[in-house]
Amino acid sequence: MELSARFFLQLAVVLAACRALTWAGKRALQPAVVCEMIAGILLGPSLFGLLFPAAHAWLFPKAGMPPLFIASQIGLALYMFVVGLEFRVDLLAAGWRGAAAVSLSGIAAPMVLGAALGASLTPAAAYFGDAPRAQALLFTGAAMSITAFPVLARIVMERGLTGTPLGTLVLGAGAFDDAAAWTLLAALLAGFDSQPGRAAYAVFGGLAYAGLILFVLRPAAKKYVDRNPRVALGPGGLPLVFIALALASWYADAIGLHAVFGAFLLGVAMPRGTFADALRAKIEPVTTALLVPLFFVYSGLNTRLGLLSSPGMWAAAGAILLVATAAKGAACALAARAMGRPAAESAAVGALMNARGLMELILLNIGLERGLITPVFFTMMVLMAVATTMAASPAFEWLRPRLGKEALTPAAPAGARA
Repeated sequence: MELSARFFLQLAVVLAACRALTWAGKRALQPAVVCEMIAGILLGPSLFGLLFPAAHAWLFPKAGMPPLFIASQIGLALYMFVVGLEFRVDLLAAGWRGAAAVSLSGIAAPMVLGAALGASLTPAAAYFGDAPRAQALLFTGAAMSITAFPVLARIVMERGLTGTPLGTLVLGAGAFDDAAAWTLLAALLAGFDSQPGRAAYAVFGGLAYAGLILFVLRPAAKKYVDRNPRVALGPGGLPLVFIALALASWYADAIGLHAVFGAFLLGVAMPRGTFADALRAKIEPVTTALLVPLFFVYSGLNTRLGLLSSPGMWAAAGAILLVATAAKGAACALAARAMGRPAAESAAVGALMNARGLMELILLNIGLERGLITPVFFTMMVLMAVATTMAASPAFEWLRPRLGKEALTPAAPAGARA
């Protein structure tokens, strides 16, 4: 079968599986993103490949993966652009100290405890291969500490928290969280490649990009849209946005971060009001229904539960889940409480910040490719990512009746939305 024909068949199977699991997951208070992650695992060697190995090898051959990967990356960039369109810069600017405090606390605790847990895993070769032990442990800590910002954003949207003080706090903390995690990952990979300038390149390149986007492009785009509303909202406006999105994603990847940050900041820079609403209406439906599920399925195809072949390995997987959940949730909740948030709202922050799915999968795939972790450890961490993301929405819904009205009410724009 030709590559293009196989891709369309893969797409049909992926979308059908995601749709079926999303329908079932709604009854368990699971967002679509969790169901798509599970669909990826079920379509991989852990179930489909186990029960029907010949059919799995025919539908998902190694040679057929590149088109699936490219389509998934396009969907990821488009989705993060939409998240940026809805991001409330005004609320984040008012509460950036709280977001930074929650983020840093939620990084430090799981970082230390995750590295300590990694040091206790034996034999080390089963989990970290031939990688330098110090770098492998730091990588483990980073993977424990990450919050999946795109997944968190999707949960916030699906739970009706967009624009609320609680939603903005966790999105701001998630943004800080992932930026710190990718900076740390760049430093780790720089040491692994004997390239000490790589981390600095990523940091300063990212800061330069953020400054250009927020302080130059943002006001220039607003001025252009205000002066030429018909052109901006017409047929010629969307291709220009897509060109800018492709360049922003390319640059973020090129400096050693990830395309999602370039896409997200570009979305933040877009003028609010009619223009942003029109862009979102055109892009979001196709992105979330067609392209985003491909990334989760692509990652799930690399997860093999059969590698966990002993009680000791399952015990290690349970310990990873326990440490990751307790350290991240408790640290973020305590930080929110210290910043003056009510107890129930602080607990909700801890629950939501435990969603790791998307960024966790990206980070784990990089670690696996670079030899920092083995397929066994990769599978354990994927299970942790799925479990913590699955728990986020039910935990929040359990806390919702205890939250004050102020935390769940979108803030009224002061003049124009930022």
